[in-house]
Formats: sequence, C-alpha cells, structure tokens
Amino acid sequence: MPKFNLMSYIMPPEDKLFFTLFQNSAEICKETAELYNDIMRSGFSSAKKEEILKYKKKGSISIKLILKQLNKSFITPLEREDIQYLAVTLNKINKRIIKACLNLEVYRLTKYTEEMKEQALTLVNAANKLGEIIKNLKKVSDVEVLTKLNIEMKELETHGDEVHRKAMFDLFSGKYEALDVIKLRDIYREIENALDACFHVSDTVLNVALKQS
Repeated sequence: MPKFNLMSYIMPPEDKLFFTLFQNSAEICKETAELYNDIMRSGFSSAKKEEILKYKKKGSISIKLILKQLNKSFITPLEREDIQYLAVTLNKINKRIIKACLNLEVYRLTKYTEEMKEQALTLVNAANKLGEIIKNLKKVSDVEVLTKLNIEMKELETHGDEVHRKAMFDLFSGKYEALDVIKLRDIYREIENALDACFHVSDTVLNVALKQS
C-alpha cells in the first residue's frame, strides 16, 4: 500500500523545470565555445558574426527564463541563491565568449596566436565538461560522480591558467606592438575568465551536492 504523504497534498511539487533550463544554458555555452574555436581555425566572417549575435540573444532569453521561473516558484529543487548564482554564471560564460568573438572584429585581428588556439580548444573541452556536470545536477545525491567531474574541470582550468601564463610571457616579450599587446591581452582575459567561470559553476554544483548529501 503506497505511503500517504500529507505534505504532498498541502505543498506544491518542486519545480524540476530548472534542470532543463540549466541544461539549455550549458548547451548555449558549448555552442559559443565551439564557434570561437572554429573562428580560431578558419577565421572571422559575416556569417559567423550572425551566429554570434544569435547565441547572444539565446543566452539572454535563457537567463530571463530561469529568473522568471525562480520568481514564480514557491518551492525550488535547490536553494534559491544557488539557482540564481548558477543562472548568472552560466550567462556570464556565454557573454564573455561572445565579447571575445566580437572584439576580434572590433580590434581587426585576423591572425591568431598558437596560445589563442590552444586556449580556444581548452574552452571547448571545459564547455563539454560543463554540460556533463549540469546533466548530473538533478542527481546531486551522487557526490562521488560530481566530485570526479569537478576534479576534471579543475584540471582543465589549471591547463587554461598555464596557457594564459605562456600567452602573457610571449605577449610581453617585446616582439609585439603596444596596441597589439592591448588587443591580445583583452581577448586572452575574456577567455580565461570564461574558463574560470566554468570551474565556478562546477564547484557550486559540487557544493550543492555536499549540502544535500
């Protein structure tokens, strides 16, 4: 005989839509990371700019949907602060990648360094790992899996740090014009910040799991 739960009749169910919305945001991050990587390999074009602007709009819609759902949900599957932080940080990843893409045109950069290409590839790997982590968000009780994924994300972030340091060492070697140094440093910084944000999302998901275990 099924157990009668009075509270399930009194209180509305937790809103599981958040998990789907988070996955959608993570997928947008993956798509923008792949687009940036593609630009590093084949160059910037008007067609790619249209894609960038499309992902910018999709990211904006995604965070608005999450925050709107948060405002109207009485009971949430995660703490409200965690939901808001994840939504904002996922959107921040997308915005930083898009900014880097658009600044390639603004700065008239047509030649990309090996460090830029390596950084782009690391970002794609981090975005893919981010997708795995977000998919496991609804299974926060599985701390072991999330811990493993968090360690893997940390390794990617550490590699990104190494690439960034190498890029800075090369950038200030004296072989670049001062204006080029400013331009490249800004691009490097945006992608580095996007990588850092990927790890912050991963760390937050693990903390959520630890709180609920």
